[in-house]
Amino acid sequence: MSPLTDGTVKATAQARAAAAEPTVKLSKSEAGTGGSVTVTGSGWRPKAILMVLICGRSTPSRGVPGGTDSCANADGRAVTADDKGGFRRELPVAEPPVPCPCVVHVSTITGPKADADAAFQVAGHSVEPLPQEVTGGRLSLLTDGRLTGSSGLLTWFGAPPTRELVLTVGNVGTSPVKDPVFQVGTSHGVFAPRWAEQRWRGTVPPGGKARVTLPVDLAAGAHGDYTVSLKYGGKVLTEQPWTVGRPWGVTLFWLMLCLVVPAALFRLGMAVVDRVRPGRETRDSPRRRLRVPALPAWVPGPPPSSAAHAQPRTPPPPRASSMLPWFTPDTDTDTDTDADMDMDMDMDSDTRRSR
Repeated sequence: MSPLTDGTVKATAQARAAAAEPTVKLSKSEAGTGGSVTVTGSGWRPKAILMVLICGRSTPSRGVPGGTDSCANADGRAVTADDKGGFRRELPVAEPPVPCPCVVHVSTITGPKADADAAFQVAGHSVEPLPQEVTGGRLSLLTDGRLTGSSGLLTWFGAPPTRELVLTVGNVGTSPVKDPVFQVGTSHGVFAPRWAEQRWRGTVPPGGKARVTLPVDLAAGAHGDYTVSLKYGGKVLTEQPWTVGRPWGVTLFWLMLCLVVPAALFRLGMAVVDRVRPGRETRDSPRRRLRVPALPAWVPGPPPSSAAHAQPRTPPPPRASSMLPWFTPDTDTDTDTDADMDMDMDMDSDTRRSR
């Protein structure tokens, strides 16, 4: 390929890239509170969901250093780009929480990060000069960050999900950057991120680069779509989506608890009822039956009662003998017994005579 052809291809690619960059235009450059301004855009990703805000202490060249904290979030408007990447939206004018200079800031809510700003003046709002940019060491993002790691078994039972944000930064300043402090923010849905400062231990020399790894964690039981943002020097460097699964182990635990506890209470209640209800003994049931042992025949019975109204005790019916039938006692009268004795005596006398 000739140098002329190569240069033409590069120029064409740059022109297409420039044409693809999102842009924002306003119907007016100044308006007071209570009014409105029409915001139009082009070059956005088709069907992208965008957020339109009025932000203070910002310029189109520097962006929004303070993030959405310096914007009138309550009066923002959402809009969806059409098939060609354009949109048109009416935006009410509201005062941002910080002084102007102000801009109308448009950024994507989901998908790849993209934003654009247009200068705007809120009539009657205070104006203060912007703080000077810090000279010396300055970090810039070289490669887009990514989230690494995976959730363990405990996360399935509600443990805090954890990841690591890995990115490569370069020092575009004239002095080294030592132990830089980053701000890591996590946001759920369309809510503003909650920032937490994290210090990275190391030094990035001028013109050098470094691989930065920062831990990211969420609250216990978190689930759904989250966005992890990284900010340095008041500027957002990268944003990464993070989808966290639902902790089904917690749901299973509560389901089992709702089944086991009522069953245990039912069994306990039935046991209490069985103990306190009146006894229903059957004839063959040996529980709680007191048997009085029978007294021998030679043991005298209790003395008769001396009370005047005492009645003679009725003798108990004769009990069946437990002896064998051929050893049953004789039932003959005393006369028969005496006759038997006399017969025995006569037999003895005859025996003696014979001898």
